[in-house]
Amino acid sequence: PMLVTRGLVGSAYNDRRAECEEASAHFATVYPGVRALRDVNEAQFRAHAHELTDVVAKRARHVVTENARVINAGEAFRRGDLPEVGRLMYASHESLRDDFEVTVPELDLLVDLSRSKTGVFGARMTGAGFGGCIVALVKPDAVASYVEQVATQYRTETGLTPRVFVCSATDGAGVIG
Repeated sequence: PMLVTRGLVGSAYNDRRAECEEASAHFATVYPGVRALRDVNEAQFRAHAHELTDVVAKRARHVVTENARVINAGEAFRRGDLPEVGRLMYASHESLRDDFEVTVPELDLLVDLSRSKTGVFGARMTGAGFGGCIVALVKPDAVASYVEQVATQYRTETGLTPRVFVCSATDGAGVIG
């Protein structure tokens, strides 16, 4: 991940939460059983998005489509389809930027720089937003050149030196024994 310092975000974070709760409450009046936006699918969202304010619709669209992207990314990982995982990562970042509006220019730049690099499947902001870091899915043999190229271009364009942490995926949490 490449880190960007997070600014004061308390009220903006609370605004996003309230906007999502407003959308969820609306969908609950239309679809019994909806307790949160996770219970709304993309077709249901499209059918009723026009009933929400523009801002609330953008926030809800991010949550609904992000839920679908996460499910689709899990399936793509199981198939070994890393190009699809990367496409979903870029789509996620675009939604975080355009619909949820929690990215910052530095993170957008890092993701944009990642798009043109050989061996990169995808990249996106990670964390709560308003700063933080990106995660990029990069072929093992392309990591060194990716880090060098992105760090150099980022430093040239911003005057800032990114901190880069190269990580490898593991099986994750599980029962031991």
